[in-house]
Amino acid sequence: MDLSVVIPAKNEQDNIAPLVSEIELALSTLPLKYEIIYVDDGSTDATAQVIKELAVLKNTPLKLIRHKYSCGQSTAIYTGVNKAQGKLIVTLDADGQNNPADIPAMLNAASLLPATSDFCIAGYRKQRKDTTWKRFQSRIANRVRSAILHDNTPDTGCGLKVFPRATFLKLPYFDHMHRFLPALVRRAGGNVVITEVSHRDRQFGTSKYTMLGRVGVGIVDMAGVLWLQRRSKSVEILN
Repeated sequence: MDLSVVIPAKNEQDNIAPLVSEIELALSTLPLKYEIIYVDDGSTDATAQVIKELAVLKNTPLKLIRHKYSCGQSTAIYTGVNKAQGKLIVTLDADGQNNPADIPAMLNAASLLPATSDFCIAGYRKQRKDTTWKRFQSRIANRVRSAILHDNTPDTGCGLKVFPRATFLKLPYFDHMHRFLPALVRRAGGNVVITEVSHRDRQFGTSKYTMLGRVGVGIVDMAGVLWLQRRSKSVEILN
């Protein structure tokens, strides 16, 4: 398996089928073998049932992993990557706001890097389809995080990312780690490449996040990542 598309989902029943079709279309011209893995993070709607039904109809390998209880996006991604068979991982949000049509360009950026290197191709939603207030809050949060962690990443909240499975499994796991992937990859000596991606309006369902919740955990997690950075050591092996 060349590629695993890992999608954490919670109560996204109406967004599943359209997104799967878009992923298939985006990857249809690429000479690679891929799978789509949905991690149902404790949904209370028909998300799991929709995925099961699609898995029967689709030629593309479509797998479902279910959390009994909601554990959060980072844990869902961690579960999906652990179960993935692909050497490369693509993550994107289940709400349909990430556009799968951006994936080929990100894979091309990955192909330009050494095959054995650690890296993260991180999406940048330059033209976000969010409210003015939400964009303002995100801009301030990204500036603060970048100033403290020096990750040189304008938009770590973008769910669309590409990285080697082996790279991800080297990183320290903690809740909300998905928002700090570029900083963690840089800490491990890897490359981070920023690519501009499109962003779309949500068609179905509602957002699972609140700004107060993000701020509360963000401060604690940022302090933790800073602690990890300051205690990392670069090693050069002579022979």
